[in-house]
Amino acid sequence: MSGTPVLVRHGQSEWNLKNLFTGWRDVDLTEQGVGEAIAAGRKLKARDLAFDVAFTSDLKRAQRTLALMLSELGQDGLATTRDLALNERDYGDLSGLNKDDARKKWGEEQVHKWRRSYDIAPPGGESLKDTGARVWPYYLHVIQPHVLRGETVLVAAHGNSLRALIMALDGMTPEQVVKTELATGVPVIYRLNADSTVASKEILAG
Repeated sequence: MSGTPVLVRHGQSEWNLKNLFTGWRDVDLTEQGVGEAIAAGRKLKARDLAFDVAFTSDLKRAQRTLALMLSELGQDGLATTRDLALNERDYGDLSGLNKDDARKKWGEEQVHKWRRSYDIAPPGGESLKDTGARVWPYYLHVIQPHVLRGETVLVAAHGNSLRALIMALDGMTPEQVVKTELATGVPVIYRLNADSTVASKEILAG
């Protein structure tokens, strides 16, 4: 057995609540989001997980989620790396728009394609495939070496950056990954074999 990467999508953000496309816009957590992050930390503590290192994005909703989890774990001083490679998918011209307003402007079908297809990007933004193109190398070169040394690694990031990572870990097809939903503040615990394949996966929902 090798290491244990744990993936957590940030708690509910202010723009999640307002049904806005967020992407790289740097918005904070709601009260509910703070509660979700604290609850995630408590779930991890209940599993007696202690982390060797943590990674997060360049956006404060993920950074704050990580800080709240580490506080619950009693690991406030844990070595943490922040990198925009783990940022949410960039929604380009959709960023800041209400999703219902976007449907009125471009049509239900077009907005659905931008949101749910694998390789169709919104104007000025990234597709899920584009997001993966920065997440996958970062994982392989920066995060995975810690995992293969047998370390327990906490990654607090975003719905789409983590979906791209889960796609690689689980060997998903593009059709499978676009149907994969990640709830806010719910830890996903992987245990990897020495050859980096997945030995087990557990989602700490509920």
